[in-house]
Amino acid sequence: MNDYRKAGILVVDFGSQYVQLIARRIRELHVHSEVCPPELAVKKIKELEPKGIIFSGGPSSVYDTNSPRIEKSILKSGIPILGICYGMQLIGQLAGGKILKSGKKEYGRTVVSFKTTNPLFKGLSGSGVTWMSHCDKVEVLPKGFEIIAGSGNTRAAAFCDIANKIYGVQFHPEVVHTVGGSKILRNFIFNIAAAEKNWTMKSFIENKIQEISKVVGEDKVILGLSGGVDSTVSAVLLKEAIGDKLRCIFVDNGLLRKGERERVKELFERNIKLPLTVIKAEKIFLDALKGVTDPERKRKIIGHTFIRVFEKAAKSTKGVKYLAQGTLYPDVIESQSFYGGPSKVIKSHHNVGGLPKKMGLKLVEPLRELFKDEVREVGKELGLSSEITDRQPFPGPGLAVRIISDLTKKRLEILREADWIIIDIAKKTGVYGETWQIFGVLLPVKSVGVMGDMRTYENVLAIRAVTSVDGMTADWAKVPYHVLGEMSNRIINEVEGVNRVVFDVSSKPPSTIEWE
Repeated sequence: MNDYRKAGILVVDFGSQYVQLIARRIRELHVHSEVCPPELAVKKIKELEPKGIIFSGGPSSVYDTNSPRIEKSILKSGIPILGICYGMQLIGQLAGGKILKSGKKEYGRTVVSFKTTNPLFKGLSGSGVTWMSHCDKVEVLPKGFEIIAGSGNTRAAAFCDIANKIYGVQFHPEVVHTVGGSKILRNFIFNIAAAEKNWTMKSFIENKIQEISKVVGEDKVILGLSGGVDSTVSAVLLKEAIGDKLRCIFVDNGLLRKGERERVKELFERNIKLPLTVIKAEKIFLDALKGVTDPERKRKIIGHTFIRVFEKAAKSTKGVKYLAQGTLYPDVIESQSFYGGPSKVIKSHHNVGGLPKKMGLKLVEPLRELFKDEVREVGKELGLSSEITDRQPFPGPGLAVRIISDLTKKRLEILREADWIIIDIAKKTGVYGETWQIFGVLLPVKSVGVMGDMRTYENVLAIRAVTSVDGMTADWAKVPYHVLGEMSNRIINEVEGVNRVVFDVSSKPPSTIEWE
């Protein structure tokens, strides 16, 4: 088995919420990337033998008491290094330079002038718009370094020690707002680090099948199937690895979309051709969630309850020692840093931060290293139909995180009917295929309305629609007014309990895609 993880690019996580974007940008170039916290950097370098290293940005100042650090010896390893924002400042300090607080903050779009004769900026125009987000800057260069870019407020917007192949940029090339950012990363990865294109979904599948087969051995695995892209691709991958040692379980937790249980059962038996056990557990989940309004508590309760249901199901099958989940990169980074790094928790995903500390089953997460678009590629490589691979994401906690209050069967039924109308119209008008997600959110407020000459005081429902590539960032979708009008009209007329519909125009960040 070839280790596809070797000879790629190692990303050291100093706390940036964009650290996974860096990893994803590298993978788009078909080069493997892996993220690690600073304290494991030396160990990971020995283990992975990377062609290059990227230091991420982060919220700290190099002068903070507990700011994340790395071993200074890494700068002398001979491996090409690119520092981004905080990563550049840390390089500057460790190499003997001087870092100062900026007189003025630089945040957002900033014009930077480049020294295009430098290999990092090869092919760029003399200046361009970049995305800045910093308070500190390199004031005095370390010995052997030169300035290769500057802005109106930052004399050293980029520097390098060309002899030792150490580079730093004060801006963020990984975000789409930096014009030419992909080219900068490409220059570092291929022209400076000399990495090779070794990351494909075909190589991932081959390695993952062998890895799962080796880990599981003769034991059995149960998979919590939701019917979405992630769990379905996980099921096919596991089937390829362990065959009939896989048992798939679909839990109807009462938090699903309209007709979901029937749809999943039919689709699974037609496409996957493995036995599917359906467990009706609505009462168990709703009892556990009764009166709970805090979103973190909801996610944790759902995560704990899922595990208990699966552990009980596992006891009825001899030899089951593993629980498989369709956990993805974004799930993990938003719940905790992927390898324990200093990135901040945004929300606990029910299958990551919501898991109990003690479980009777070991976890198998075949897609944990992948972004959503990569999972879709894996699904297509495995022969799944577009009906499955192109399906929009649905949160693991289901409609629980789309009802912004405590859960009742009545509220769930209101949202279930409204959501069905939104998806139905989105598919008929082509909006479904143009958006990353489109769905309804039941708000914890009521408004006055007039229906049939009678005063009403009913619920408000929000429509959320976003465009995205990987779910890490997203923009609100410009859904045509006539489509929104049709959705609103049908919801108000057909769903008892709703008399007002609003549209969410927030991007991620600063908002998240889901409301909870």
